[in-house]
Amino acid sequence: MSRGEAAGRGSAKPQDQGWAWMVLLAAVLLQGLTLGFPCCIGVFFTDLQHEFQASNSQTSWFPSIMVAVLHGGGPLCSILVKRFGCRFVVMLGGLLSGLGMVSSSFCKSISQLYLTAGLITGLGSCFSFQAGVTVLGYYFVRWRTLANAVASTGVSLGFTLWPLLSQYLLDEMGWRNTFLIFGGILLNCCVCGAIMRPIQLASESLPQSAKPEEEAGSRAEEARLSNGASPHHPTLQQHTRRTKCFQVLQKYLAFDIFCQNKGYQIYTIGVTWMMMGFALPHVYLVPYAIHNGVEERKAALLISIIGFINIFIRPLTGLLSGHRVFTGRRIYLFILAVLLCGLSNFICVISAEFSVLILYCVILSIAMSGVGALTFQVLMDVVEMERFSSALGLFTILESITLLIGPPLTGLLVDITSDYHYVFYNSSFFLISAALFMGLSFCALEKKNKLREASKARLDNPSRYQYSETSTEPKAENQSPPAVEYITSI
Repeated sequence: MSRGEAAGRGSAKPQDQGWAWMVLLAAVLLQGLTLGFPCCIGVFFTDLQHEFQASNSQTSWFPSIMVAVLHGGGPLCSILVKRFGCRFVVMLGGLLSGLGMVSSSFCKSISQLYLTAGLITGLGSCFSFQAGVTVLGYYFVRWRTLANAVASTGVSLGFTLWPLLSQYLLDEMGWRNTFLIFGGILLNCCVCGAIMRPIQLASESLPQSAKPEEEAGSRAEEARLSNGASPHHPTLQQHTRRTKCFQVLQKYLAFDIFCQNKGYQIYTIGVTWMMMGFALPHVYLVPYAIHNGVEERKAALLISIIGFINIFIRPLTGLLSGHRVFTGRRIYLFILAVLLCGLSNFICVISAEFSVLILYCVILSIAMSGVGALTFQVLMDVVEMERFSSALGLFTILESITLLIGPPLTGLLVDITSDYHYVFYNSSFFLISAALFMGLSFCALEKKNKLREASKARLDNPSRYQYSETSTEPKAENQSPPAVEYITSI
């Protein structure tokens, strides 16, 4: 036990009071530094193209890799948190993020940026962000929902400030020196991690890493295998390794839930498909505006407008969706937000005037706020809370794959056609088709469940049939969610 943990055990519980609010402030800053950072890459898009003589597709790979690793590194981060603790992982992430951006300032080719800014900075941001969110689950119990909602405002602040800072530094000292400064800024994640002191709480306050029945089942399986066999027998050792590997996959990548839970299956497929088009405006909006004659500072301001509106709309959307009127219906609010995102892209196709693009940013930011606030809230509705962490691992890895390939494929299409309108056509296609798929599938699933419940009621009570509508809300409404509750990475 570390010195900090021992001190935490001996003192009064620091939950929901005192130092917990300093940790929350650090979490807000962390989300602004990590999740907000990729939004500013579009500011450098044109300069990087000219510097390395790269195509749209080649240039878009490095922000795609960064965002994909930021999302898909969750299971690895969970393993490190379990082994070394949140504080160490946050500081490790800050170190990697800073190192990645400093190294990027010396890159001689676009492919080197894939490794430095894409992989190293993306992985560091993933570690800092997810470990920073996890530690909130230890410091907050009563106010956990509020703490996660407040922490998510850091994303909106990052969306607002990063593009403005990027454009200013780019104009003053070029992209290489800007990336060098960014490396120093991202090192502040280490300071945030230092604030997150480890604590030792009562067992009921800690997130459950493994269910007792799973451990009992594992011991029973080992006893059955070792009955009459030497523990050093090669076949037994191989079987034991396979069993442990399967248990790790089941814990961090919930394939069993994906096969058995139709709601989770529909939602995961729908969101994975949606991500093919969701990130496209973030990558290509600034280059599209510059290509159509908008001054560079004004073009960078467009991303900041999206972030500024998110500061107010995202928490409001979260509070609205928590109202009991929307119990069991949050999925339809989410679908409506995705549909609005898709439809808003047609505004850019109509005109590229700066005033029209501002209108587009306002509508898109409202829709994006709904998507960002509801993505993981809906996931909690369709998956049992004790398996949420496992379901989240598979969910984030699958969406990271489409986040990785979406922008480069669209960039290839733009290179072939020399028409940026295909960015918004593609985005609209994936978003609208995903919304229709999820909407129709969940309506059919809900109808099927109601018919099944009605049929069961007739069989259980044939003399007196009573119709009762069952809510899709999880049974234990007041159950404390896991520490990774609101990972609002969108």
